[in-house]
Amino acid sequence: MNDQTEKSIINMLRASGCVFAEEEARLLIFEARTLEELKKMVEIRSGGMPMEYVIGYTEFCGLRIELDPGVFVPRRRSEFLVHQAENLTCIGDIVVDLCCGSGAVGASLAATLERVDLYSVDIDPAAVRCAGRNIATYRGRVFEGDLYTALPPSLKGSVNIVVANTPYVPTNAIKLLPREARLYEPMIALDGGIEGLDLQRRVAKEAPLWLAPGGHLLVETSERQASQTVEIFCSNGLITKVARDYELDATVVIGTNPDN
Repeated sequence: MNDQTEKSIINMLRASGCVFAEEEARLLIFEARTLEELKKMVEIRSGGMPMEYVIGYTEFCGLRIELDPGVFVPRRRSEFLVHQAENLTCIGDIVVDLCCGSGAVGASLAATLERVDLYSVDIDPAAVRCAGRNIATYRGRVFEGDLYTALPPSLKGSVNIVVANTPYVPTNAIKLLPREARLYEPMIALDGGIEGLDLQRRVAKEAPLWLAPGGHLLVETSERQASQTVEIFCSNGLITKVARDYELDATVVIGTNPDN
């Protein structure tokens, strides 16, 4: 690949509005197996499709997470959710990843802790297929369905960790999201209802039924919504605290099921 070709790709990407045109051009050149494939990838990316869909993966917590078009793209801020869960998880724990999307959060936890009993859940069939590939290495199981209803009933009262990156964008704020998210990512993974709290309420309400005594529920939320999320957790009997990473602009609310 000559310098002139790379410059041409950079110019095309920049003209289409790509902020990191140079970096993306190098990545596309690296990933393309043929010149024709490269040309097609550049055209698709210039047309607005998220880079992660074009190359078929994203980097998350040091892992290569496969991504299919139409599956929610994990954000870097969600790595904070993983790190908070790592601090509370022990080898052999039962871990449930609700609203798992690509399975990135669960896969990252399993990769770090080596041996956990991982169950991932999503209502979107495309996400379930994608997650199945990403967690297969860790012998995780993925279920299609609506939150806890998809899980084996035998898990009730025995789950050590529930992680949930539920959709938390208020419906009226969807229009403010970046164009790539609005046009290409599944609305079911973005829209959290009028206040952005609909799924959080449902997850927290049933958490005490599924968590073992002393088990933890961790939910990603926004800094603005954190106080409301705390109220939701507390109203369902969870001992609650908030963790915040200002560099990542990441907020996680952690609820603990009482021991008694």
